[in-house]
Amino acid sequence: MRIVQLLLPTFWPETELMSLDSIKQPVIAELASVDQVIRARLASDVVLVNQVAEYIIQSGGKRVRPLVAVLAGKACTLTGNSLSDERLASTAAVVEFIHTATLLHDDVVDGSELRRGQDTANAVWGNQASVLVGDYLYSRAFEMMVELGSMRVMDVMASATNKIAEGEVLQLMNAHDPDTTEERYFEVIYRKTAKLFEAGAQIAAIVAKADAAHEQALAQYGKYLGTAFQLVDDVLDYRASAEEMGKNLGDDLAEGKPTLPLIYALKHGTTEQQQVIRTAIENGGLDSIADVTQIIESTGGLEYTARLARQQTELAIASLAALPDSIYKKALAGLAEFAVNRGY
Repeated sequence: MRIVQLLLPTFWPETELMSLDSIKQPVIAELASVDQVIRARLASDVVLVNQVAEYIIQSGGKRVRPLVAVLAGKACTLTGNSLSDERLASTAAVVEFIHTATLLHDDVVDGSELRRGQDTANAVWGNQASVLVGDYLYSRAFEMMVELGSMRVMDVMASATNKIAEGEVLQLMNAHDPDTTEERYFEVIYRKTAKLFEAGAQIAAIVAKADAAHEQALAQYGKYLGTAFQLVDDVLDYRASAEEMGKNLGDDLAEGKPTLPLIYALKHGTTEQQQVIRTAIENGGLDSIADVTQIIESTGGLEYTARLARQQTELAIASLAALPDSIYKKALAGLAEFAVNRGY
């Protein structure tokens, strides 16, 4: 189900909804270069490293984070800056490697068995291999950053990876806690999800030698885009199909994660409804998923979450005002709309 069905009329009526393929079209050659760099830099003398890394990298996914980096870098070149295709591809590959490392570690922590429609790496090779290959991808990413020769890139990405790790710990602390506040939830999704979007857009601007205004605009764009993406994911956990999402629906509830639809329903439900949700969060599992889903829908939890995702999308698009008009800026705006209107 498209999330747009849950939203208020778009704030940007002149923005045509674009498919992900059409958004990628202006940088299709650059994205092919990113894939080449990813394959080349995955190589290891250790066979198991190659097997696990190749499995997770080539298992599908939207590749949104490297797409953001490529589009951001190309948008900055229109302001008189130069950026070689090689440096841009390496920058985007760094972002994808770090994202992939977090996926490997997340699936171990969460005990997930399905991602992108197939078995998770830990389900195939075990937790030990997944954690260690995740470490390999982290270290490879930082090795590539050294090659880029920018201390500012290193600074931004070192801070981002720390924030991501902190976000994982905060989420672990919130697990099975029905008293988790909306503020604590947003702190988790900023650190876990939005921070890497923000950092990816920012380092693309840095390697393109963009001025401070453009760098800040793209960092803000990434932050708002990442937040919208996670909010939509949390709606889809109760609204999409397993085939569309490529993972088991209700995973967050099964793990006792108090996401925003649950937090909202817990605040606005009847006493009886509140008790159902509190018990579901405290105990985890999917025994009560039908009841919980009905309560979330009846209290407006999904509509509320989708409305906030729309607000973040509008902020992301507004952040692009500082950039000169271009096909890349249009694609970035289209990507923000895709983020909030997607069904997977």
